[in-house]
Amino acid sequence: MTQPISTLNTTQLELLQLFNSKLTDDEWLEVKRMFVRFLAEKVKRLADEEWNEKGWTAEDMKRLSQEHLRTTL
Repeated sequence: MTQPISTLNTTQLELLQLFNSKLTDDEWLEVKRMFVRFLAEKVKRLADEEWNEKGWTAEDMKRLSQEHLRTTL
């Protein structure tokens, strides 16, 4: 059975080019750290936007931090 051919977007192609380069272990670790920082900043920005849209306060944060939201299966 043949696999469907997918078209890679520009971002995917650029990442493949990066992976194709000869990076040392230290350079690869630096790339991974940069990517993690990028994602962390994005999550923080989205959380801040949600916080502001809902008009939450420090008291709301305290209350939310003390809530038990886990459920059993």
